[in-house]
Amino acid sequence: MDVLLAHGYFLEDDVKEQRIMRPYPPLGILYIAAYLDKHAIKNEVYDTTFSSKKNFQDHLLHTSPPLLALYVNLMTKLNILEIVRFVKKNLPATRVILGGPEVKHSAENFLRAGADVIVIGEGEETTLELVTNLSQHAYRPGAFLNDIKGIAFLQDDLFVENPERDKIKDINELIPARHKIDLHLYLNAWKERHGTNAISVSTMRGCPYTCKWCSRAVYGLSYRRRSPEKVADELEALQRDYRPDSLWFVDDVFTISHKWLTAFRDELRKRNVTIPYECITRADRMNDEVVRLLKETGCFRVWIGAESGSQKVIDLMDRRVDVNQVRDMIRLTKNYGIETGTFIMLGYPGETEADIEETIHHLKESNPDHFTITVAYPIRGTELYQEVEADQTTSLDWTTSTDREIDFKRSYSRRYYDFAVRHVINEVQWAKGSQRALDVKNMLLKVKSVAAKLGMIWHRQRSLAKALHYSNSTE
Repeated sequence: MDVLLAHGYFLEDDVKEQRIMRPYPPLGILYIAAYLDKHAIKNEVYDTTFSSKKNFQDHLLHTSPPLLALYVNLMTKLNILEIVRFVKKNLPATRVILGGPEVKHSAENFLRAGADVIVIGEGEETTLELVTNLSQHAYRPGAFLNDIKGIAFLQDDLFVENPERDKIKDINELIPARHKIDLHLYLNAWKERHGTNAISVSTMRGCPYTCKWCSRAVYGLSYRRRSPEKVADELEALQRDYRPDSLWFVDDVFTISHKWLTAFRDELRKRNVTIPYECITRADRMNDEVVRLLKETGCFRVWIGAESGSQKVIDLMDRRVDVNQVRDMIRLTKNYGIETGTFIMLGYPGETEADIEETIHHLKESNPDHFTITVAYPIRGTELYQEVEADQTTSLDWTTSTDREIDFKRSYSRRYYDFAVRHVINEVQWAKGSQRALDVKNMLLKVKSVAAKLGMIWHRQRSLAKALHYSNSTE
């Protein structure tokens, strides 16, 4: 074995996901494993999802991999740092390579925490060149490392970041090596909890849109897509090998190309392939024809991004979509018998209580089948992070915290938004069931909504009182 690939996510430590139980395989490292296989680089994938930290540590000690390549995202950052410390203490000859969306804007921090090399951006070609050279030569920063694009390292304790590598133009041949993990563990977990299961599939890389809160650390502002024929090949293989109940297309904007979607429909018809799926898209890339194509290709649920019901907030995010169009597309999609979902973000800079009420109105009017709510947080490298960096109210130790914990000066206190989330959820759910007369459970939702609204008012007034006190004390 030349390299061991892993990702550091442990389901047993994720209480929230244990309740939801919709784990997804680590597609990122499976793509890299397949690319290394194609170029005769011996590799192994250790899937940590259903393992434990202790078992992974035992595996590392038993195999003593010469190279350990770890995928890092916001969720796994702290686990990865713990793994790096373990390796440096117990396996000093093992070189640690880190990649993924979390490393680009914290590369030096990860290196000073013990990593040997950081892979920045798209990982396949860079990892291949890096592993090939590390397998042939002793690790000497400043030697061959200087010639490898897309990496960062320390040389004489100085941070070195090489020029960016060009992105892969033709991604048609990139297929994840799903056989390297036990995919049935995921399928069974879904089946036992929900009665049906799903397999995640990627048809494209990148996103050409410029939402200020969204990270583009890996694929940048790009759009590259596999041909409908290649995607259909993958779906046929999945159907043959795993017989999933459904698919989850992980693409940022599945309907971005109407021409591609039409060709995809035609290809599936030609092969008589139908697998129910859900996907994410934007309202401005939808119309009656697109929704019909979604229905014809097997889509049973589509998530239509909005983030807010306030056009003012949507514009602040640079979402470039009209809130009325979002409502129209949610209604149109439901008319075709496809379930709808949408994403809501509260606490964005500049949002007021009136904007939150507009979001509630938006959800009531469009009536999506599902919606999720998060409180906005700035991710390093995004425009949102740059806008609020000077207004951050938290002072965090990078080695023990994540970007989720970063807070900044908002219209109201952070505690206010905890109540705001409850208010939105309960008010909208109450509205969904308000036509049922004398429904005690539904009446309780209204009580919870009002109680949360009172909590918002109390914390809003408290914030105003604090601001007034501070203003008077500084005069």
